[in-house]
Amino acid sequence: MNWISEWALPKIKTLFGAPREVPDNLWHKCSACEQMVFHRDLERNLHVCPHCGHHMRIGARQRLDYTLDEGWQRIELPKAPADPLRFRDQRRYGDRLREAQAKAGQEDAVVVAHGAIEGIRVVAAAFEFSFMGGSMGAGVGEAIVTAARLAVLQDSPLIVFTASGGARMQEGAISLMQMPRTVIATRMVKEAGLPFIVVLSDPTTGGVTASFAMLGDIQIAEPGAMIGFAGARVIEQTVREKLPDGFQRAEYLLEHGILDMVVKRGEMRATLARLIGLLRMPERLPDMPAEPEPMTALPAPAAPAEPESAGPGA
Repeated sequence: MNWISEWALPKIKTLFGAPREVPDNLWHKCSACEQMVFHRDLERNLHVCPHCGHHMRIGARQRLDYTLDEGWQRIELPKAPADPLRFRDQRRYGDRLREAQAKAGQEDAVVVAHGAIEGIRVVAAAFEFSFMGGSMGAGVGEAIVTAARLAVLQDSPLIVFTASGGARMQEGAISLMQMPRTVIATRMVKEAGLPFIVVLSDPTTGGVTASFAMLGDIQIAEPGAMIGFAGARVIEQTVREKLPDGFQRAEYLLEHGILDMVVKRGEMRATLARLIGLLRMPERLPDMPAEPEPMTALPAPAAPAEPESAGPGA
């Protein structure tokens, strides 16, 4: 030991202090323009890149926070059978499911809530893409059915925010059966005369696209969202043709009549409130005055008498 280690180093450590730990998530890189964005600026801009306008993927609860008024309440969902087929590939499906539940902090890939948008009461369901790619299994089907029943019970519009890779292959035919189940559930909302609005976010594909996600009274998408059934590469290999630029993107679908609107995330809340107000407008109109009784038809005027013809020699 010498004077450097015994005296100088402790003094230096005391002078400068211990190194502070810096969080790893202070800066985020935009996948579109590759610009770095400070996390507070990103949160303030609703996770939309301030440089290029790219809409980044967000979680289900985050989306509900951005869209609904404060004080929305999450609905507890019925438990669906876990791993009914005892499926296993490289890992057991049950292990994958438990890992996804621990990571996302929820039972399955959809969060259902009831709340309000600018004071208008609604029921909302939002997909969590980080939960096994937002895939639709028995739990997701049960969530959509529960949301539809709650909307009818509360006489409220139903809004669904989709972000899914399609059916959950680990549940086999049980997963495929959720397609007709969700279609029937949303049909129940329409038969009750309630608005059903779908907001398609990136990505929405597979069995979700082929079922309830394309049955909304109003079809909205976020800018740049990828929406389709099969992937573009699979389609190109099948039809043996080069697909056009922007194929399966929200703007392409809007141009070809598949969507009604493409709405930026910052304008989504006000747009939904306006649409719901328009769709439910007849309920707010005052009673119209009774139509007046039809007037009794006047008798047709008598035809003028024909002049008598003059006789011969007149």
